[in-house]
Parts: sequence; C-alpha cells; structure tokens
Amino acid sequence: MGTFPYHRAGMAAQLLLTMLLAVAAVGDPPFSCGPSSPSRAYPFCDRSLPVARRAADLVSRLTVAEKVSQLGDEAAGVPRLGVPPYKWWSEGLHGLSYWGHGMRFNGSVRGVTSFPQVLLTAAAFDEGLWFRIGQAIGREARALYNLGQAEGLTIWSPNVNIFRDPRWGRGQETPGEDPVTASKYAVAFVRGLQGSSPAGAPAPLQTSACCKHATAYDLEDWNGVARYNFEARVTAQDLADTFNPPFRSCVVDGKASCVMCAYTGINGVPACASSDLLTRTFRGDWGLDGYVSSDCDAVAIMRDAQRYAPTPEDTVAVALKAGLDLNCGTYTQEHGMAAIQQGKMTEKDVDKALTNLFAVRMRLGHFDGDPRGSAPYGGLGAADVCTADHKNLALEAAQDGIVLLKNDAGILPLDRSAVGSAAVIGHNADDPLVLLGNYFGPPCESTTPLKGLQGYVKNVRFLPGCNSAACPFAATGQAVALASSSDHVFLFMGLSQEQEKEGLDRTSLMLPGKQQSLITAVASAAKRPVILVLLTGGPVDITFAQSNPKIGAILWAGYPGQAGGLAIARVLFGDHNPSGRLPVTWYPDEFTKVPMTDMRMRADPATGYPGRSYRFYRGKTVFKFGYGLSYSKFSRRLVTGSKNPAPSTNLLADLTATSEDTASYYHVDDIGADGCEQLKFPAEVEVQNHGPMDGKHSVLMFLRWPNATDGRPASQLIGFRSHHLKAREKASVRFDVSPCEHFSRAREDGKKVIDRGSHFLMVGKDEWEISFEA
Repeated sequence: MGTFPYHRAGMAAQLLLTMLLAVAAVGDPPFSCGPSSPSRAYPFCDRSLPVARRAADLVSRLTVAEKVSQLGDEAAGVPRLGVPPYKWWSEGLHGLSYWGHGMRFNGSVRGVTSFPQVLLTAAAFDEGLWFRIGQAIGREARALYNLGQAEGLTIWSPNVNIFRDPRWGRGQETPGEDPVTASKYAVAFVRGLQGSSPAGAPAPLQTSACCKHATAYDLEDWNGVARYNFEARVTAQDLADTFNPPFRSCVVDGKASCVMCAYTGINGVPACASSDLLTRTFRGDWGLDGYVSSDCDAVAIMRDAQRYAPTPEDTVAVALKAGLDLNCGTYTQEHGMAAIQQGKMTEKDVDKALTNLFAVRMRLGHFDGDPRGSAPYGGLGAADVCTADHKNLALEAAQDGIVLLKNDAGILPLDRSAVGSAAVIGHNADDPLVLLGNYFGPPCESTTPLKGLQGYVKNVRFLPGCNSAACPFAATGQAVALASSSDHVFLFMGLSQEQEKEGLDRTSLMLPGKQQSLITAVASAAKRPVILVLLTGGPVDITFAQSNPKIGAILWAGYPGQAGGLAIARVLFGDHNPSGRLPVTWYPDEFTKVPMTDMRMRADPATGYPGRSYRFYRGKTVFKFGYGLSYSKFSRRLVTGSKNPAPSTNLLADLTATSEDTASYYHVDDIGADGCEQLKFPAEVEVQNHGPMDGKHSVLMFLRWPNATDGRPASQLIGFRSHHLKAREKASVRFDVSPCEHFSRAREDGKKVIDRGSHFLMVGKDEWEISFEA
C-alpha cells in the first residue's frame, strides 16, 4: 500500500476482500471475566467497582510489551489474563459499514439497514429523527456483536466537520455548513448510538460513538494539496464559532466517548500532536470521558508526510504526550517500545492512554462476562436487524430529507391515474450503489428510483442516457426519441462516488460531461415540462435548469439509502408532502475560483474574497441555505417573548460596573453559568398549514444583528423545530432562547461576547427586536 497504508483512502482491495470473502469465523462474542476466566477474581472483573479503578487495575497487570500491543486499532489479546483481542475500528455513518475491521456480514445477518447519507438526513432538520437513526444503528451493532459477527462496539461516527467548501468530497457525510445544525445533529445521533435517552439520561453504552475529524478538516485532494500534508491556517475566531462547536456539543451535551483527531495540520501543529486540542480542550474544557483516536495512519503521516518529528519514536511520543490514546494503524505498536527504551516517553504515558481505552471497553460490558441474556442489550440478535421499524425509518428519513427545489405551475404532485406512460432517463435511475453514498454496508433491501416509479406507472420505458455520472458520451438521440413519445419524462441525473468521495474533491460545480446538454435536449423534446431528480452528495450549479420553463420541477434527493427510490416516487406522486430544506448553500460554478485552501469563513471585500456559508458569503447563490418548497403553503409568526430577556437588570448592571469593554458588549465568561441560566427566555412561533395537503414543516429561527460589521455573521441559525400539521391546522412551536449561546458572537481572539443593544429574532420575514441592556 505504499509508505503508509492510508487505510481509508486506498482501501478498494481491502473492501473487495471483505465483501467477497468474509472468511473470519462467526461464533461467540468476545468478552472477559466469565466463569472460566483466569482473572475472574481480579478487581478489573469486579462490576461493583468504578470503571476507572477497574481499568487501572487491568493496566497495572500488563507487561510493557502487552501495553504497547494495545495502542493500535487492532489490539492484541492477553490470554494469560483472559483478555480477548479487540478491533476498535467500525463505522456507522448512516448504517453499519464494510469499512473498518470490526463488523462482518457473513453469518446469520448478511444485510443491515442502510439509511440516507447524512447530508440528506440533515435536510429534515429533525433532531428526533436523527436520534432514532443513531439508536437503530446502535441496536444493529449490538445484535451483530451478540451473534459473534462483530469484534468491537466502538463506532467511528458521526462525521460532524463543517461542510465549508462545496467541492469537498466528504461533505456528503456531514450535517452541512451550519455549526448549530451540526451541533444538534451530533448530540442527537451520539445519544441514539450510545443508548442514552433523547434528553441525554445516562445508560450503559449500547455502542461507543466517536465524533470526527477534529478539527477544521475539509479537504481531500485539491490542486496538488492532499489532506495528508495540508497546513490549515485557521483564525481563533473561526475555530470558536464555526469549526469547534459541533465537537464541543458532541462531548459536552452528547457525552460522546471518543473524539478522532484529523490529519490536518492546524496553525503549524498536526491535530493529533496538539496538546492544546487533545488535552486542554477535549479533556480539560469539555470534560471528555473516553478516548482520543487518530484518523487512520495519522501518526505515521505526522512523521513521513508532515515531517513534524525527526524519528518514528519521537512522533509516537509527541502524539501520546499530547493526549492521543489510540492510533488507527500499526505505527504506534511498531515504534512504541523503542520510544520507551529511548526515553522519548514513559510507561506512565502509555498507562494513561490504556486506562482511557479499557475504561470505554468496560463501559461497553466487555469485562462483565457473557453479554448475551444480560440487560439491557443482551437479548438483541438477528431479529433486531432490518426490522420493519428500521426499514420504515429509512424510508421516513429519505422522504423527510428530499428537497423540492422547483415546482413551476404546481406540476407536482402527479396524479398516478393520469400518467399513461413514462420515460425514465438517467444513469442514476437504476443504480443501487448510487443510493448508498460512501461508508455503506450490505443493505437489507434496495429500491432504485426506476423500481419506485414502476410501482406507480405501468408503462415505464428506461434509458440510462449516460453510462456513468462522468457522462463523456450521451445517447441524446435515443433519449429525445423516448421523451417525445412519452406522457411524462423523469430525469435521474447527478453525481456518484466517481466525482466526490474520501480522497477526491471536485474541481467543478457543474453536472459532469454531457449531462446538461442531455437534460436540455430531452426537456426541449418532451410533450410537457420534465421532472429532474438530482442524486448528489454536494451542491451543483443548475442555473440552466432553474430558468428553463421546459424543466417543470427539480428535486434534490442526495444519496437516499436503501428506500430512496420509493421515497422519491412517494414525493412525486403526492403520497408524501416534501419538507426538506437545504443544509448547505448552493453556489454558482464561479465559486471554484476561490482556493479550497483558504480557510477563512468571513468575506474580505478589499481582496474580493466572498466568504463562506450563508453566515458570511457575499455573492450570488443558486439556492440559499434553508431553501425548500412544499405542496402546502405554510405561514410562521412570532407571537411571544420578552422585550428585555433579563429577569433583573441587576445582573447586567453588575457586569457594566466590573467588566472591561462594556461600552459595547458583555463577556459571556463574566456572565457565568448561573447568569446565563437566568437570562434564558421562551419564544413562541405560530405556524399554520394553509393547505391543501397535510405535511411536515421545519421552523427555522435565526438571529440578526443590526449590522454585519466586526466579523458578525449576516445572520445565524439559533434553532429549529419540526412539526407535522394537517391541512388548515395551526400550532404553536416553542423555542428556548439562551442569549449566552444564541446572541453571542466570537471576537477575533475567539472570546464570546454579547453586543449591547438590539438583536433581532427572525422566522421567515417576521422579526422581533430584543434589546440586551442593563
């Protein structure tokens, strides 16, 4: 595999072997401290003791060589103590995955529920949905573990990096460009995956979630710059209000038991060598109770690509001393002993890491004897995978995420009885793989868009038009002939993993190859306006289709998972009222003139730098963040709140007397936790469905400052609520507003402050002014 294995970027051969061979034996789940264990009398097997004490006891009984053998993602067993081998790397981004070493699909379970790729799920703006998806993935992982088809329960998901640049190949894996959305997604998904309640009540770990890739990681391979040697220059301001909040929420609110550090070098220091990040921030400021893992081969890359340390031993020592606990790969296992012998690090440095690692395994129940039959997860098995509930959830997630981008003259929804014949054209119409995006496992079932439409229309004729998403050649003549002889025309176009994936960024935001010319020709030949469905991870510039009256409707369906084809058909024919909203800005192709390597979020008018995301971008858009149409008309109106959110002016008056800079703002740190709690207040929104269909509606609440100077965002999402309303129904939706969280902004030094004076809550075009003054 070259100098370094680069497991995740160049794993095609490994993945193929995993999928086709899957030869590892399936049997009992790995565990320790059973009745026949040689260590059952040791303290680390005593379930009544605190986890930290048990872990420390186990570590104290290991030899130095045994300790070093635990520092990679494939940890060796310790037979003399009854400790089985363990595989840390499993993936559950939107369903259990072939990627990693911990899961196998060769026993009584050969398929798992494949949910939509994350960006589409994020478009639902529904925390409850995100929680249930995480919960379902965690249950299926536990079931595989109990069946002996999993050698680990540490799931390296979710990916909560900010989708900063529309070209990023992995943007599809994320909840989008907004830090509040990503933070709320992180909390909901982590709680579900780990087995907590939606409110966060603690429970024994169902699985261990790992939030990745901290931090400011969003470049694969662009213009000769690869993620392995990219040096990100990031301001304290951007770290504080864009890149770090999702990771903070993961740990502080979601109680994630792992954070993964990225390949990225951040301001001169590789993320996995930064004690400021791994120790002071993760453990100190945020209180991480768990372990820190490197991205795969990140430690080797620190030495061999980034040249951060002079020798392998120095590199391993730097990483562990900074606060890294686990290296994905073998580099630390290979060089750890020499690093100790050379005095680069001590055995205590290793003990600290191993105590964190074994504590997580103990929280997963790996040292409590046979997990089968014991509460709360021991009863899970094959019957709990691909259940009817999970399949329905995959369909619900796809339906709720699909975004209706255009619907001229109400062409949708279609009346199935009025569609005599249909032409289905496009490379993405009948490709089961394109539904899955990346990091997928074997789906328990699959419905392509073609199959979904065939359930509604009897006379369907299909033509791929292009042989792949790259579309170097198009069967335009055949497509035009088919379109002109059909009642309705459906085009399923877009991207695939050939254009956007881990290790590959795009260079253009246009549809590849001959796709645009094919779409335009078909639309011109069709009897009535055509319907264009886009299956893509990231955004594309479809300005041509927006303005073409022969293209009557456009849907964005992301990579919609195993039920994607049925979800699309249900939306097209009105069995589901679309409610998805874009979680990313769709930029024009001219945005590609901006270097991907420029990490600045804020615009710089002096140089023409346009900024990034709806919060700071100053330029034309194809579609804005939060955009999405419905078959119903919804209205939203702010109805209650407080002109002065402070219950007493004494709190702010005291700050005015004691704080610096209070002529213009208050420091959030000076207000303190108790003060911030006092300042919270409710805001109520009246939302009404004016018909004609029942439907779900996501209410997005934003904050606007009087001006966007001094680095303030143009606006900032502060919360969202999803609500299902019958036609003509009216409901009240409550938002709990926290000025310390929602009114604050980051100064250039990263400190959070609340400006004195007016702030405006916004829901749609409705605004409500709130004065924040003593």
